[in-house]
Amino acid sequence: MLRFDNLTLRRGSRLLLNGASFLVHPGWRVGLTGRNGSGKSSLLALISGELAPDGGDFGRPRDWTLAHVRQHADASDRSALDHVLDGDAEFRALERDLAAAEAAHDAARQAALHERLHAIGGYAARARAGELLHGLGFAPGDEARAVADFSGGWRMRLNLGQALMCRSDLLLLDEPTNHLDLDAVLWLEDWLRRYAGTLIVVSHDREFLDHVVSHVLHIADENAELFAGSVSAFERKRAERLAQQQVAHERQQAERARLQRFVDRFKAKATKARQAQSRVKALERMTEIAVVRVESGIEFEFAQPDALPDPLLTFTDVAVGYGERRIVERAKLSLRPGDRIGLLGANGAGKSTLIKTIAGTLAPLDGERRANKGLAIGYFAQHQIEQLDLDATPVQHLLRLQPTLGEQAARDFLGTFGFAGERALATVRGFSGGEKARLALALIVFARPNLLLLDEPTNHLDIDTREALAEALQDFAGAVVLVAHDRGLLRAVCDDYLLVRDGRVQPFDGDLDDYARLVLRGSSAPTTPGATTGSSGGDTRRDARRDRAEQRARLAPLKNTVARIEKQIAELEAQQARVQAELADPALYEAAAGERVAALVRQQGQLAQQIAATEEAWLEAHAALDLAAQE
Repeated sequence: MLRFDNLTLRRGSRLLLNGASFLVHPGWRVGLTGRNGSGKSSLLALISGELAPDGGDFGRPRDWTLAHVRQHADASDRSALDHVLDGDAEFRALERDLAAAEAAHDAARQAALHERLHAIGGYAARARAGELLHGLGFAPGDEARAVADFSGGWRMRLNLGQALMCRSDLLLLDEPTNHLDLDAVLWLEDWLRRYAGTLIVVSHDREFLDHVVSHVLHIADENAELFAGSVSAFERKRAERLAQQQVAHERQQAERARLQRFVDRFKAKATKARQAQSRVKALERMTEIAVVRVESGIEFEFAQPDALPDPLLTFTDVAVGYGERRIVERAKLSLRPGDRIGLLGANGAGKSTLIKTIAGTLAPLDGERRANKGLAIGYFAQHQIEQLDLDATPVQHLLRLQPTLGEQAARDFLGTFGFAGERALATVRGFSGGEKARLALALIVFARPNLLLLDEPTNHLDIDTREALAEALQDFAGAVVLVAHDRGLLRAVCDDYLLVRDGRVQPFDGDLDDYARLVLRGSSAPTTPGATTGSSGGDTRRDARRDRAEQRARLAPLKNTVARIEKQIAELEAQQARVQAELADPALYEAAAGERVAALVRQQGQLAQQIAATEEAWLEAHAALDLAAQE
């Protein structure tokens, strides 16, 4: 087993774990969770031997074989298949020894080596490596291509395949789904469920973890908490406990205040001195219950688009591709405000190419792409963060979009995306992948689009930020087209799915569970409205998606009214604060400014009346929204 005894772990001057003790038993599949920077990757580095504990002890069985994904792959001439086969070190050693024995004509040695090869399944090693490559999305023929021929993301897939090829006792995975599409994620999920060793995996994909892990190890506040069960079950239990802790904290603070008031009032009175002293001792004995700290301050909010033409954009028999290579033929599409469409399909089927053509960055090879007047596209590409200026700050990025905005307004806007304080003035070069992705999304949101095209927007985003994005997309008044390997985001946002397959774009009449079953068994997908999906209720699901879309359209005007009134209240309160600040300034009364004082007092009264009336309007609008949401 893995033993962590009173463990202290630091990275530089930062304390990550302080006196943590827990055990991980053989065969457990552990999901390692916590905010970015909490110490998840550092703990994996400790387990793999790259870091030593700063205090306490860590123990790992010496006979365990460890596998983990290398973060870099050299641009070598070795084939993809050979690269993956290198993950089985014993198999490679046996190959070399067998070649030497054959060259030496040592029959006895050859027999012993062949026996060991048979024992470890070595004769099926190449077939097993080929299955790994296929599952990770490599096309037939890719196994013979050199590693140098693949891009960085595909090399990471090769490294993942190499780690899975290892017949390991302990497998460490750090964000293994970041470079995968949905089909590959589904395959990996199925593979890991059948893995016989001990698994420790870091991922911000909650649904992936829920399907894979048997235990959760959560790192927060310099401590590690181990829980048996899924991530969702752990978070429900933790939320209940934190709510109880907050209530206990508030009660304790009220009791401390009551005791302190008694001490302050009676400590100087001889008749009450003894009672006051007893209250002081009670305060000293009281163990402080920590206040619950909010872990995420990220809030995405899409402003009302300047226009909502209907339809926003249409495709008529559009062919999609590059040059002579036609990937999708005769695509028909009509995007309207309120549409929520998820694109499904295997890697290379044409999802990203289709989105580029919708965005207008790639011209159709045939057919007609018709954009309505007033169309405003917000496009997040897979490699969007690479377009950021590494030497510019978030504020500078925003001011380039609207130079008249002003630094304070830019900082206020960026603060809701997690760039508070001096972080808004730091250069992008020092940002993490998650911070870069948040900034790229913030710049898209700021442009007030009415059509959002999102191609894998959640790479590098933590769970809290993904949920904030999902909530914002649910309330977005325009249309959304989404490609994502995060099923939680797809489920929360999309009402309809299109399957890109075999050069066609067709409706997928099913849900993500249906799609997962189809991917894992390799069946052809039903795409016609009347097709069966292997599970009952297709019509019910379709009706439910339509109902959600209709409800969103019905609620949109009420939500806009609430948002408009909230903005009015904020503006009135800002005016009130300025008036009150001027009235509180002693300099106002030093000069003969009687008329100015009288005017400010009148304005203060008028603003108070306006705020009261606007707040009443807000209550009525919110009540109407709540009533409509219940219908």
